[in-house]
Amino acid sequence: MVHWYHTPIVKTITRTQTGVRLESRLLKVLKALATELDLSLGDLLEGIVLHAFEGKPPFSAATLRKVKALRAVYGLELTAADSHQLHEDGDGR
Repeated sequence: MVHWYHTPIVKTITRTQTGVRLESRLLKVLKALATELDLSLGDLLEGIVLHAFEGKPPFSAATLRKVKALRAVYGLELTAADSHQLHEDGDGR
């Protein structure tokens, strides 16, 4: 007789500390969302990226409502259409 156990499979990974530059209001929203979801910022970003790599939406409807509220709190008006078109002050563009 074989017993099947329903335990999650734990995958061992190696994380690397990195310095990533992000738009200030976007970072504030991400940090606040991570806090709301009881995640570290790194765990939140990993989840978003892994979902994006598979073409899956990373957030439930409830989480998207939280994101919308946080965007309003921090004045984040940027959208996906703005990506790859952002320029920092004094970057010579």
